[in-house]
Amino acid sequence: MPVFTFWASPLLAHFSRRDEFEADAYAMQQAQGSALASALLKLYEDNASTLTPDPVYARYYYSHPPAVERLARIPAPATPQSASAA
Repeated sequence: MPVFTFWASPLLAHFSRRDEFEADAYAMQQAQGSALASALLKLYEDNASTLTPDPVYARYYYSHPPAVERLARIPAPATPQSASAA
């Protein structure tokens, strides 16, 4: 059985990571991206997860995207334009 799971693991992890990105996109539609970013950082901190894992290892074994990838997909908050800039 390990022969099959060796090849299935990265495929299943890919689909799981894709679902996590979709969940993040939904969360950003429901609340501010900064709130999601704060929650993700706290989650990774509380779980003592590394923020920068080896990319190859993460692609193969991680069912959730690394924090760096998730945070990179969160758009920066819009800064208000000053009236004098117009």
